[in-house]
Amino acid sequence: MGDAGTDAGTTARAGVRAALVVLAGGSGTRAGGVLNKVLAPVAGRPVLAWSLRRVADAPWCVRTVVVGRADELDAVRAVVASCPGPRPVDVVAGGGTRHGSERNALRVLEADVAAGALDVVVVHDAARPLAPRRLFDDVVATAARSGAALPVVPRRDVLLAGAVADVAAVQTPQAFAAAPLVAAYRRADADGFTGTDTAACVERYTDLVVVGVPGSPRNLKVTFAPDLPLASALLAAEAADEAAGRAGGQAATGTTDEAAGRV
Repeated sequence: MGDAGTDAGTTARAGVRAALVVLAGGSGTRAGGVLNKVLAPVAGRPVLAWSLRRVADAPWCVRTVVVGRADELDAVRAVVASCPGPRPVDVVAGGGTRHGSERNALRVLEADVAAGALDVVVVHDAARPLAPRRLFDDVVATAARSGAALPVVPRRDVLLAGAVADVAAVQTPQAFAAAPLVAAYRRADADGFTGTDTAACVERYTDLVVVGVPGSPRNLKVTFAPDLPLASALLAAEAADEAAGRAGGQAATGTTDEAAGRV
């Protein structure tokens, strides 16, 4: 896997067109309930809603596909409807595996890819509601330039051969050049190959070098029961910080206007 710096503004300047695939077909068993964890409420909204809102106004996102469990599509559609945006959102049923769910999403996008209407496909776990917008911009910009990108964060809590090892944890969103990605999944279909994640299929069936970009330590994946209140607290704090920033900006503008009036 390669490594590269990124420029979040590159995507807008280059006019990159990307589709976002949001994988929302998990279960709630490890999170301590029968409800799919991405439908569980945190900080006043379902986990899935927070993930969708991250890129609602991203200039590079021209289309979104949300993949849900077949028995939860109505609930997923209701969450999607609560997050209105300027671009179309398709809701499709997932497969029996993560690979199968990704494949179902790519089938929806194949016509756009064949027509040259998409440059990049971004794949994101709905269970990561705290992924910062900067991270989406970075992986899209890097994939547009290099072909494939995923976020990595260093970990020092892994023991190998009795010693703490320097390893990297992989996160989502992950981004890939659209045409090679679709071609890779078609070849995987023909071979009966099932990858553990998107990058595994890309590395097996393409010559793309997957480039690592700096991930975020706040990019929590909601997996276990304690993750829900933690995500709720982090999202509430984030919303409070944003509100304080807006209030500060408005106060500064008001002060400037008053000063201008005294001149």
